[in-house]
Amino acid sequence: MSLFSLPKLSSTSKTVALASVLSFGTQVVFALLMLRWFTPQEVGEFSVISQIAFFWMTLALAQAPLTLLANVQQSPHSAARVAWRDALIQGVFLSPFVVLALWLGHINFLPAFAWIFGIAFFQMTWMLSQSFVLRIGSTYEQVLVRTLPPMVATFAITLGVGLSWEGPTLLASALLGYAVGAWGLSTAWRSWPHGKTASDIELNAAIHQADNRSSHLRFLHTFVDSLLATAIVIVWQRSYGTEETGWLSALLRVLGFIPAVIHMAWAQVNLSRKIDQANQNHEWRLGLWGCLAVLCLVAFGYLAIHQSWLSHHWVGTLNYVWPVAVWQSAACLSAAFSHRPFQTNSETQFSWACIGVAAVQALALLIPLAFPDSWNASAHIHLFAFISALGLLSLSLWMASLKSNR
Repeated sequence: MSLFSLPKLSSTSKTVALASVLSFGTQVVFALLMLRWFTPQEVGEFSVISQIAFFWMTLALAQAPLTLLANVQQSPHSAARVAWRDALIQGVFLSPFVVLALWLGHINFLPAFAWIFGIAFFQMTWMLSQSFVLRIGSTYEQVLVRTLPPMVATFAITLGVGLSWEGPTLLASALLGYAVGAWGLSTAWRSWPHGKTASDIELNAAIHQADNRSSHLRFLHTFVDSLLATAIVIVWQRSYGTEETGWLSALLRVLGFIPAVIHMAWAQVNLSRKIDQANQNHEWRLGLWGCLAVLCLVAFGYLAIHQSWLSHHWVGTLNYVWPVAVWQSAACLSAAFSHRPFQTNSETQFSWACIGVAAVQALALLIPLAFPDSWNASAHIHLFAFISALGLLSLSLWMASLKSNR
């Protein structure tokens, strides 16, 4: 079979893939509308607030959605309730980090903290609901929990602009979308749903996979990843200004949806459902198709700018396109293999490998700050993206060497 041929996917993978594509495709539409209707300064401020909320939410969860999928021998209802409760408790103890991030970002504290709290709470609940519904939900529910929130956010931003609302349209739209998605977790407090029977749980329990990492390691892994993602935005804002931050964050939002789709539609489904052996070992093909999709988005971006579909304020994104594209292409390969460590008793090594890659990325992010006269934004992103791509590719090669015991 050709390396570039499309792999055969299970019906669940196809459903989640379609839902994820619709979801992230809608998020791309949201991003494009954001670029067209708002200035880089407004986008930059929104990106900083949403990234801090993402940091808070992700760290509070400590990879709980992934653990909920990997530990298929546990009841999804009780596991989801415990994960939600633990995330809330951890979120309270993590609030000082949010205060610190706001101080570093020179942001007006009280209104920003209120938005960050609301977005983080509902986004956290939505992330858990996606994993929960993937385990117990029907096809309709799996599609709905992924597609409805970004559709609501896109409708809200269109309505806000159409009504010439002078309030924080971007923040309000994002908050409303996450709040709608959070409703999917309410089923965890109800009776056993029709989407999955007890025999399905017995079948899943026979699958040899688990997430046996300690809570401290999961927290450390999440902390390092979240800190790096937040540091990128904060470093860029402090070093190069809000406009440059808007250019970079917008590209990451658009191009980053491809590896996210691969992770959701392939890696998460491999963990949550029993996949036929004939449908395994397609990771390289999926990763390469992801790289091709990234290149297609890059071509569309060039066309949108040169055809003046976007404001001339966004021409500066061209300085970031190729390094970010290389970085996210490597992320596609990494996402395609991300289920293997949990199926080969290598999840602990996986976390330490990811922490190591993030540490090298952090050096590439921070070292140029010691020599500000020798580095500009363009040179900085080229260095950081190259190091990131190299680290992710190395991680992919290691995961590819792991043999699935499923």
